[in-house]
Amino acid sequence: MIFSSATFFIFFAAVMAVYMLARTPGQRAAILLAASILFYASWKPAYLILLAISVTANWWVYRAMLATRSRALMISAIVANLTALACFKYLALIIESYLWLARMSGADVAVVKPGWIDWVLPLGISFYTFHMLSAMIDVYRGECTKRISYRHWCLFVTFFPQLIAGPIVRVHELVAQLEALQPVTWRNIKIGAFIFAGGLIKKTLLADNLAPLVDQMYAHPEGLDFVRAWVATLAFGMEIYLDFSGYSEMALGLARMFGVELPLNFQFPYISRNPAEFWHRWHMSLSRWLRDYLYISLGGNRGGPFATYRNLFLTMLLGGLWHGANWTFVFWGFLHGALLVLHRLLNEGLRALGLGEGARVARFLAWLGWPFTFVAVHFTWVFFRAPNFAEAWQICGAMLGLATPSVPLVPLRLYEVVGVLATVGLILVEPKIVGIFQRKGIAWWWRVPFPMRGLAYASLVIALVVFGGPTAKFIYFDF
Repeated sequence: MIFSSATFFIFFAAVMAVYMLARTPGQRAAILLAASILFYASWKPAYLILLAISVTANWWVYRAMLATRSRALMISAIVANLTALACFKYLALIIESYLWLARMSGADVAVVKPGWIDWVLPLGISFYTFHMLSAMIDVYRGECTKRISYRHWCLFVTFFPQLIAGPIVRVHELVAQLEALQPVTWRNIKIGAFIFAGGLIKKTLLADNLAPLVDQMYAHPEGLDFVRAWVATLAFGMEIYLDFSGYSEMALGLARMFGVELPLNFQFPYISRNPAEFWHRWHMSLSRWLRDYLYISLGGNRGGPFATYRNLFLTMLLGGLWHGANWTFVFWGFLHGALLVLHRLLNEGLRALGLGEGARVARFLAWLGWPFTFVAVHFTWVFFRAPNFAEAWQICGAMLGLATPSVPLVPLRLYEVVGVLATVGLILVEPKIVGIFQRKGIAWWWRVPFPMRGLAYASLVIALVVFGGPTAKFIYFDF
């Protein structure tokens, strides 16, 4: 069930109706757990088996970790979880890479990977695996000592608003809320619906309308010139942000209607002035996870400049691999690692020259930082979206004006260019729009006379029906 589908609205209304009949926090947790299992089963029931085995096994390990804080047990749990993730997500990549290396060495091997390896990736496996790993690592570090019942552990992992694509939460952020679930309040319903509506607009009116243009352009890289390549890549940059941040906001809104507050996952990433700031604003829960459990575990910035740069590269390489079983994702992570290292080198060079943040040169470079970061991030998106390196390099060449289309140009209509540029403008002024709501407070909306609010609601519904793009699953459901 897609959050923006009619089926999900019926499902959610039914869950809310049953939830409102519950009398105790335990009953409410049981209802949400049953709803979460049903929600996950609606995609592919067979993968409930994998989810149940993973959740149950990790609960027993979590209990044992609380008692022993055993390093060997923690390492065993990490290896087991990552092995399961690798089998379902990366086995095809491993086999394809092995076959390619064998062919390059002159061995007589099959040209293609075995057909049996193309099983469907279980939805949400990357996200719920990271949920459980963070819990056990926190116990080992002494940062978490909370005992969790089996019911609440299952709900912590499978809570349906954030089960498929996050945000990635930790025990201290969610479990206590799930243990003390309160009756539904009108205030939470209003706030949650308001947040959900914002995400719904992003997904249905904007991202889903950009998707066909992106798909058409990226399907024919040999027919892209300078303008078309940039339109395609800007469109994808807007699509993936609107799609994923839209999902995150819908997840936050749904959770809030049950009285649960999830952490923010996006904070206007395209206004970032440098690569480090971008990763403080983009997919914030994953950035935090990679920092706390990978970068810091590798040594962080404690071993001198070289070690710091190495750790940045390794963190971003593995972050890229987390996103998908394709070497283009790894290269995407490499590019972001390079951007982070270059940013650090620039800052260190300025400090060595005595040009701190208050210096005129530093302020000028900070002013230039936004367009550089915006363009650099969109160059990296090419490797995120293109299916292989050959097509990615072809699109990058066109973006640099170095490619000559070898086939008739991909059709491009004026309204599509205007639509993409207007979307870019909308995203860049989004912080101002949100700032107005934050200053006024959401409560002001309910002081507006009902006829005006009713007209706004009706207009939104009509817009969703008339202008909503074709219903498509969220991009990050593939990760």
